[in-house]
Amino acid sequence: MPVEQLLRIMARLRDPHGGCPWDRAQDFRSVAPHTLEEAYEVVDAIERGDIGALRDELGDLLFQVVFHARLAEEQGAFDFAAVTAAICDKLERRHPHVFAGAPGDRATGSQRPDWERLKAAERAASGQAGALAAVPLALPALTRARKLGRRAAAAGFDWPDASGPRARIDEELAEFDQARTSGAGRARVEAELGDLLFSVVNLARHLDLDPETALRGANARFAARFVCVEHLLAARGCSMAGAGPELLDELWAEAKRRNP
Repeated sequence: MPVEQLLRIMARLRDPHGGCPWDRAQDFRSVAPHTLEEAYEVVDAIERGDIGALRDELGDLLFQVVFHARLAEEQGAFDFAAVTAAICDKLERRHPHVFAGAPGDRATGSQRPDWERLKAAERAASGQAGALAAVPLALPALTRARKLGRRAAAAGFDWPDASGPRARIDEELAEFDQARTSGAGRARVEAELGDLLFSVVNLARHLDLDPETALRGANARFAARFVCVEHLLAARGCSMAGAGPELLDELWAEAKRRNP
């Protein structure tokens, strides 16, 4: 089977006698950045709608899983079979409405409380106390903020609707402006900016929007509009540095019309 072939290839790459020098020199920590990069490339292929690239990127990500499993196997900790067995067990345990014959509505929204309750029970059983335990520090900041907010909400610490986080944005923006204009130090201004961003993430969570996806979309629109402005300036024989604020505003408005 292809998976077994991949496992054999990984073992050969790590073979102390005749393996790849680069692969043999790696450890969990050195491989981790590549794992993150491959995960982002999977997301990029999805967002571009490139199904061929998605197949390739999923393969690259699978190789990362196999690499980590091989490293663990060499240490006598676990192997790839243990990884697959663990995820199978976890999925069946967390979906009792599917695998255990538990009654109840199977609608996606109705399963969220049960999912969070089961995960909380697993964390408690493993000795991870507190609602915010085990939220990975390595997550992108927006993603971690959303997960922290969701965990806190599951524990009962949340606004009843989106009007709460929306009002908090105004409060945090006012505090940011006050810190910025009052001569507060850089650390204070940065802290207030962080609070403002966290409030925006909470609003996104209440609206069931993913802030990472929203910001990636904003990045793509900005890039497309900026390139459009560059082209419009070039058509006028003008440089970015030589254009005044009024012209740049005019061309930016045109770029937004062309790239909504």
